[in-house]
Amino acid sequence: MREFGKLEAVVMDCVWALGRPVSVREVLTELQKSREIAYTTVMTVMDTLHTKGWLRRRKQGRAYSYEAVASREAYTARLMRDALATSNNQAAAFVHFLSGLTPAEADALRQALKIVPPA
Repeated sequence: MREFGKLEAVVMDCVWALGRPVSVREVLTELQKSREIAYTTVMTVMDTLHTKGWLRRRKQGRAYSYEAVASREAYTARLMRDALATSNNQAAAFVHFLSGLTPAEADALRQALKIVPPA
């Protein structure tokens, strides 16, 4: 799985932040608060994300409403698994990863392991 492109990531961040089915116009309005961007650009990016399977859409009148297929956390987990799969030595990759954790990240890992202990 590839990471999102820059604009795809911005659109997905917006969709995740809104947390409900959204129209292209709603995403456009949010994005225009911080950048100049055209309706057709947002529409194209959202259509691409739909084609890639990241957004589902439903026809509402003459337009579509879009919603995320997976959470931001699920996307992050997929990226982490894919990155780990590129290593020939997963144990070494874990050691490098864990040695670079901040105290807050280490605490988050400890909390996660309480929820899902290793098998």
